[in-house]
Amino acid sequence: MRLDPGTTKNREGRSFPFTAALESLLKGQFEHKRLRGEGTYVALVFHRRAKRIKNLRGAWVSACKAAGLPGRILHDFRRTAVRNLERAGVPRSTAMAMVGHKTESIYRRYAIVDAGALREAAARIDAAQGKS
Repeated sequence: MRLDPGTTKNREGRSFPFTAALESLLKGQFEHKRLRGEGTYVALVFHRRAKRIKNLRGAWVSACKAAGLPGRILHDFRRTAVRNLERAGVPRSTAMAMVGHKTESIYRRYAIVDAGALREAAARIDAAQGKS
């Protein structure tokens, strides 16, 4: 997936490789539209009746309400992405390039350590010391 220059927060373009899950999701969405008989190919991932969404914030709020998840913040998914990249062991420089963080300090703001990660670290220490 390519984000063109000027379309991102820092105005710089970047590429983000499809994961198997993302590819499956997008193919499923395409197949769902075909099965419903809409028959129109739309090059946009997010659209309203094949037209570009001009107000993402309003569309996001509406989608969250429709999904029964009011109050979700779109930016939370960036934090989730960073945590998932950390958990998966993706090198920090690669993860930073994927999410568009230019500095280590900004990246660290998103790499929040939760209680589960702390418990997992303690379990790894026990296992390394033969105390599992």
